Amino acid sequence: MVPQHKNQETLITNYFLGFVHNKWLVVPAIFILFCTMKKIYHLANCGTCQTILGKIKAEKKGYELQNIKTEKISPQQLEQLKELAGSYEALFSRRALKYKQMGLKDKKLTEKDYRKLILDEYTFLKRPVVVNGKKIFIGSEKKTVAALEKEA
Repeated sequence: MVPQHKNQETLITNYFLGFVHNKWLVVPAIFILFCTMKKIYHLANCGTCQTILGKIKAEKKGYELQNIKTEKISPQQLEQLKELAGSYEALFSRRALKYKQMGLKDKKLTEKDYRKLILDEYTFLKRPVVVNGKKIFIGSEKKTVAALEKEA
């Protein structure tokens, strides 16, 4: 049964009817968007990010690019990334200069702390973050980039 909404227009925009495993199912729109998303969160002035984008030919392969310095990551976007990554900590960069400046290396951070820090300061998001459907690739480690090159 479709969840009831006060506004029927909201119902139409937020749910799709889909035929899955020989059954008709109501599927949240965010799930469909999430499964087909090809997006990269990056910094335009980061040489490492630009090298990775070039290696995987991101623009030719239809990835949407979001420069997180000029277009801040939204709470909804961060929540989607967390769902794929498993935690906010997995998305958090300890390499950011502010990590040491703020004395964060000496503190015990919670998931709530990681979320707030990433939303408040773009440099705390590990980069790049590549979403390809239901798969996520976080950061610039060699093994991550190699897996991304195979996937992308």
